[in-house]
This record gives sequence, structure tokens and C-alpha cells, in this order.
Amino acid sequence: MTTSNELRLLPWSGPEGKSCYLSTDDRGGYLSRLADDVETVQLGIAAELLEQASESLGDEDADAEDMRRLAKELTAVLTDVLRVATSRGHLLAATESQGI
Repeated sequence: MTTSNELRLLPWSGPEGKSCYLSTDDRGGYLSRLADDVETVQLGIAAELLEQASESLGDEDADAEDMRRLAKELTAVLTDVLRVATSRGHLLAATESQGI
């Protein structure tokens, strides 16, 4: 099993919004692959929402309610992207420390 400093931060939250971690030596295992797939989806949604936000910000007719909704969605997506970046940064550091 991995040491505590090599736990993988998963791209979803547990009960009460707490972070979930995976401890495994198998980076190709089912949960690792699932986490990779979820991260890919999250990053894709973020890219689509960023494009939508760019368009909305250029729309002088966008109303305040639409902009609040967009800000709320961007906040949620940014949370996901930050979790992905943190997880991948930790994975990269663990890989480099193992000389892989």
C-alpha cells in the first residue's frame, strides 16, 4: 500500500464535503481509472463553461440573474479543477520521488 503522503486525492467529495483519498499501489486499478475518467469529464466541463463565460461576458444584454448563475457554476467548476490540479500535483511529486 502507499504511504500516507502518497494518497491520491479523488475528484469527488465525501459526506459533508470532505475530501476523499485513495490508497493503492495499482495506478491502473478500477478506482484509479474511475478517478482519471471523472477528472477528464470535470476538465471538459470546465473548458465548455469557460467558453460560455467568455461569450456571456461579451453579451451586453446578459441580465444579472444569468450572470449570478454563471458565477455560481464557475465557482463549482473551479473547485473541481483545483482539486484535479492538487491531485495531479501530488501524483507528479510522488512519481518524481520514486524516480519514475
